[in-house]
Amino acid sequence: MGHRKTWALIGIVASVAVAVASPAEAARRAKPSGGGYSPLSASIVVDAKTGKILQGENVDEPRIPASLTKVMSLYLLFEQLERGRMRGDTPLTVSAYAASQPPTKLGLRPGSTIEVDDAIKAMVTLSANDVSVVVAENIAGSEDAFARMMTRKARELGMSSTAFYNPHGLPHEPPNITTARDLSILGRAIQDRFPKYFAYFQTQSFQYGSRTIRGHNRLLGKVEGVDGIKTGYTRLSGFNLLTSVNTDSRSLVAVVLGGRSGASRDQKMASLIQSQLPRAYAGARTAPSVVENQPSMVAEAPAPRPVELAPVAAPVRVASATPQAPVVQAQASTPPTAPERKPLDLNTLRPVVASAAGASSTTTPSSVRWQKGPEPLPLNAQAYAALPAPAQIPAAQKAALQAKIDPKGEASKSEATEPKKTVSGWVIQLGATDDEAKAKAMLDTARGRFGKVLGKASPFTEKVTVDGSTLYRARFSGFSESNDAANACKQLKKSGVNCFAARG
Repeated sequence: MGHRKTWALIGIVASVAVAVASPAEAARRAKPSGGGYSPLSASIVVDAKTGKILQGENVDEPRIPASLTKVMSLYLLFEQLERGRMRGDTPLTVSAYAASQPPTKLGLRPGSTIEVDDAIKAMVTLSANDVSVVVAENIAGSEDAFARMMTRKARELGMSSTAFYNPHGLPHEPPNITTARDLSILGRAIQDRFPKYFAYFQTQSFQYGSRTIRGHNRLLGKVEGVDGIKTGYTRLSGFNLLTSVNTDSRSLVAVVLGGRSGASRDQKMASLIQSQLPRAYAGARTAPSVVENQPSMVAEAPAPRPVELAPVAAPVRVASATPQAPVVQAQASTPPTAPERKPLDLNTLRPVVASAAGASSTTTPSSVRWQKGPEPLPLNAQAYAALPAPAQIPAAQKAALQAKIDPKGEASKSEATEPKKTVSGWVIQLGATDDEAKAKAMLDTARGRFGKVLGKASPFTEKVTVDGSTLYRARFSGFSESNDAANACKQLKKSGVNCFAARG
């Protein structure tokens, strides 16, 4: 009799739980299981001070980033701000195409404008798809051109398994593609390059007109040290999260991809932070800043191995960036060209894409029809040569890569340098980049932040050519003794600035 009462009580509790479940949860439970694409989860935790991977799961498996795509879009927008081409109050014009994007969206009207500051906040918090296209069109002239810029930037950062076809992460054929490792590189790079603008990712809500826009990142303010950066979701990608953690002594960048729900994704991320943060290095940063075309960073990332994605058992319906948001029919533009990526093969994703293209066209909160664009060129087509080839670095070449910019400040034997400026004494090198303007900006930032440390040191750039690639070294001269340069560099390193001293 006691057992019967116990089971009866369990039945009553279960019935009550079902009755009080949200409509979205009830709908999710009512759906048949086994259909659709369910990617294996992937995750990575990187110690931002050392660059070491503390945890990894399927780190090089191809995954769809969904709205994590917008982090790269914001990276390119931050570049415009850094170079003075735009300001926070610069108005961005809204095209009819941008305004027509599916939710989640801000609801901009064709012909109206939105200031850069509001655009950034809308992308960070609301993950607004219409705003993402506005940014793309105002920077590059078109969504396709901007997507090519995004892929090119990914290559420069060492994200060798990433390709972008739109600026927001909504369904597209072929889809935006990346890996957990590549996203961790992006998460580190956007902080290293834009510490001033990275603060935007801490925004939990902002006021736009009479509306209060609240963000989707539930870990902000709830998990110690979390200060950004972005969530993402589509039916094909699952629930994704790229997170930055900075405490008084430790720093992490972590990625979770393919979560079954927002809650389970957040729980996994919180668990990873709790378990890995104590393992992070508490001393001064030793890893170099993640910047474009940095050989040491590229060398650390081996080529992803061939993969076989989960089979599709039924036609797939694709959700919007947020599961609850209303969705209208998406418009897919002609796919921009993308570089060859070996051994990552987007053809392994073709069955997934094909199934999605045949999904129901009914406009509901959980479905969207894909309009198939022209068939993409084969991945090995010569037309893809317009973009830089991915950095696939064999282990045997690691030493050679590290010698491209010698720690002693001497050019490697393979370099053919232009005549160098005569610099006496000792110098400090902050880094090297493919853009002289970036190198000068690096020097200006250091001078502004560390004027007392650098004293009367003179900033200058030095052009070198490494295996056909031109780089610009960002350096300060004027140190008469090696100890003076070494001590100044030591002070910079304490503030997280990578540098080394060399004879001029």
